[in-house]
Amino acid sequence: MRNWLALVLAVIGAVALAIVATTPPSPLGGDAPATAFSATRAMADVREIGRAPHPTGSGENAALRAYLIARLRSLGMTVDTPTGTMSEAAAKRLSNWNKSSVTPPLTNIVAVLPGRDRSLPAVLLMAHHDSVWGSPGAADDGAGVASILETVRAIRAQGQPARDLIVLLSDGEELGLEGAKVFFASDPRRARVGVIVNLETRGGGGRASMFETGSDNGAMMDLFGRSVARPVATSLSVFVYKKLPNSTDYTVAKKLGVPGFNFAFIGRPQLYHSPLATPDALDQGALQDMGRQVLGLTRGLLAAPTLPGKAADSVFFDAFGLVFVSYAAAVGWLILALGAAGYAVAAWGRGTIGESVRGAGTLLALTVVAGLALYLVNIVSGAGGATNYYDRLAAIPRLEGQALLVCLAALALFRRWLPTDAAGVFGAALPLLLLGLFMQATAPTAAYPIAVPLMLGGLALAVRRYVPAIGTVAVVVAAMLGVGYMLGFGFFLLQAVGPKTPMIAAMPLAVSTVLLLPLMPEADSRRATLISGLLLAAAVGIALWVLLDPIAPSIAAYSTDH
Repeated sequence: MRNWLALVLAVIGAVALAIVATTPPSPLGGDAPATAFSATRAMADVREIGRAPHPTGSGENAALRAYLIARLRSLGMTVDTPTGTMSEAAAKRLSNWNKSSVTPPLTNIVAVLPGRDRSLPAVLLMAHHDSVWGSPGAADDGAGVASILETVRAIRAQGQPARDLIVLLSDGEELGLEGAKVFFASDPRRARVGVIVNLETRGGGGRASMFETGSDNGAMMDLFGRSVARPVATSLSVFVYKKLPNSTDYTVAKKLGVPGFNFAFIGRPQLYHSPLATPDALDQGALQDMGRQVLGLTRGLLAAPTLPGKAADSVFFDAFGLVFVSYAAAVGWLILALGAAGYAVAAWGRGTIGESVRGAGTLLALTVVAGLALYLVNIVSGAGGATNYYDRLAAIPRLEGQALLVCLAALALFRRWLPTDAAGVFGAALPLLLLGLFMQATAPTAAYPIAVPLMLGGLALAVRRYVPAIGTVAVVVAAMLGVGYMLGFGFFLLQAVGPKTPMIAAMPLAVSTVLLLPLMPEADSRRATLISGLLLAAAVGIALWVLLDPIAPSIAAYSTDH
């Protein structure tokens, strides 16, 4: 039965799941078990690390280094501080910051917690202890450094690990990965590293995600799935990150073929390299989220009798941060086949080819119009002219709201043409199924955001046709799961690339629309058009707010004010 109640239940469930997916856990207190990760305990180190800006070569950097050396030694680790020379480009960037012609040495901190069998390849935990000029760096990378310290403490509380645990707190990362380059070029301990866990941030909160791995990650991700409870990780981000110019300390090791995992959180984006990135501004839930995952993974790696070798990249994703799903890339063909079969079976004999063609055309038109509107409204917000990168980061929460309103406006506008019959819904799903087939053939680890929701939607429609007693429930549940995932997925996408390419939101809109079509009741075209106009006007209002708002006080101290 198609009615408003079913649609409302699906939407409410989807929103609830999206909130679960995007909300960090509560931080554990100082009274948490000694073997657990506690953000409250880690915050003691964050407050020391983030009390003042500490760029390479500064007095604050030296004072922080002394503090970190003492902390690592208190954890039973042997510590030394090898030095190196930074590149000419790094020296120039530092000189632009401190207006000095003196080029200080790079000073890494390398610590070792001996394992029971020191002949085994070691696990390396890595973060950088320098900050950019003018930022306390409580998140970048105070959160990473503090997470490592608390992880080592929790591991040591459980007893001596089976293999060595090495900690590298690099210097000069903000100048161009300089400390990591020195370590992996000349430090003799680099040859003992079997796997790396790197910790970074771009912001000051939100869910912490494992967003990058080394190549041929199948076996490593099997261990990851066994070791980390409620992980946040996607093979799509691994695929996309390979295409981006972004880099972290792990980039240096990855180019050398060293297996690894890269964690970060990117919420509260206005705090990236910001003078406001203080300890009090850091989201302790994000710190807890990062630390608990890193601790679980590090324990699994240290306890493995043999570190996993190279195996074909797997497809993986977390379902709302609750369940980890992983499968071989070839399984994606089966998932797409089930989705296509479900939609086809539901539509067989219940409409014409012309109705299916109209459904496909309408879905394509909705996607194109939504993408164009997202682009144009973003231009209104100032994206078309000279912008300050950090000011645009500060606007991301408003840009996300702007994009959501544009997508809803497009959906309301097209409501009169969108089909709800079985043949029309099959047609609407067809372009996405074809896109899924293309992605499965060219980038199988990135195809699941289309393939899995369509499988759920297709199978639910088939159930509704042949088992009508539970058919509506099946469609509502499929819509809850699929749209809920798309909402969370869109949220993370817009955090990552929204200021420049909000058009990406048209894809989650298209998938969500196909899943909701079977539940949509008849709508008044006039009223839907009015609602569309109001939503678009609200989106333009947000865009003008972003455009006319003074430049954010959170921008990096060294950035150009346009």
